[in-house]
Amino acid sequence: MAAYLFRRLLLVIPTLFGIILINFAVIQFAPGGPVEQMLAELKGQGNTLGRLTGEGGGEVRQQPRQQGGGTGDAPTGSYRGARGLDPAVVAEIERAFGFDKPAHVRFFEMLRGYLTFDFGRSLFQDRPVVTLLAEKMPVSISLGLWSTLIIYLVSIPLGIRKAVRDGSRFDVASSGIVLVGYAIPGFLFAILLVVFFAGGSFLQIFPLRGLTSQGSADWPFWQRAADYAWHMALPTLALVIGGFAGLTMLTKNSFMDEVGKQYVVTARAKGAGENRVLYGHVFRNAMLLIIAGFPSAFIGILFTGALLVEIVFSLDGLGLLGFEAAIRRDYPVMFATLYIFTLLGLVMQILGDFCYTLVDPRIDFAARG
Repeated sequence: MAAYLFRRLLLVIPTLFGIILINFAVIQFAPGGPVEQMLAELKGQGNTLGRLTGEGGGEVRQQPRQQGGGTGDAPTGSYRGARGLDPAVVAEIERAFGFDKPAHVRFFEMLRGYLTFDFGRSLFQDRPVVTLLAEKMPVSISLGLWSTLIIYLVSIPLGIRKAVRDGSRFDVASSGIVLVGYAIPGFLFAILLVVFFAGGSFLQIFPLRGLTSQGSADWPFWQRAADYAWHMALPTLALVIGGFAGLTMLTKNSFMDEVGKQYVVTARAKGAGENRVLYGHVFRNAMLLIIAGFPSAFIGILFTGALLVEIVFSLDGLGLLGFEAAIRRDYPVMFATLYIFTLLGLVMQILGDFCYTLVDPRIDFAARG
């Protein structure tokens, strides 16, 4: 198993490289980059270059257009927005954003920094990207971790219970409830929770923004923990309400499929009790498919499903950071979030394989051809 894990970890390197390379190449052809946005701002609002270059002194002014085909009329480089601007101004903007270098040079400089988790500085917030990620990470980790744990802790026992009592009133009623929850979008349920319990039109029991209360850093540990749970209650509930259905039905169907197999009939014929059959024989085989979906479930909640919930509850997490970076073409933040998402996804896949062996030690990945 150790050799297999080592090989999988080695495969992370070319996989990361390939994903980053493809996305970097696509970005080079995407319109509306930071230089183009700044050119449009310069033409519409005058000088803003000093804010980018950090020069507090003289102002770089837009040059008047020359009649009869002067340099001000000619487009600079491949930027349509450069028409009517002094080429020196455009060159300074490219230098400020780091686009004065060839694409392959910028790519390998980016990779060199990624080896030490140096993601550069945000183009528009003028702060280290690592600092931004460190500030947003606790929010996303909290939402993803607690939501995934609650979904698994509730859905697996519920799915087993439904499989044991298949066709009963409990099975039909619980199926109706989980399917209704699945049909309600997470962000819509989040809005309903705000309206009813967070100072909307009815009650104000839970807070609406942030993970902690002001001044909570000086409180005792138990009080800080209670405050944290108080803030996390509604966002977590909004995320998990739609996650119960899929995992519950998957658990039920997996157990029902295993219960009908010959080895279960043989175990019962030998006098094994129902709990022994379910948890001693069926559980290992039925849980393999469920464990296979754990990495994707965690990553999905952590980085995609939480975006709208973060917006509704004013939680400034990685999902919102990545979305805003994509809209503004903040490339250092975009590539850094992509790097983190991909790295965590690959590591979670390896962790899923490791969990396979914990559930069923008979599985030997190292024996694969």
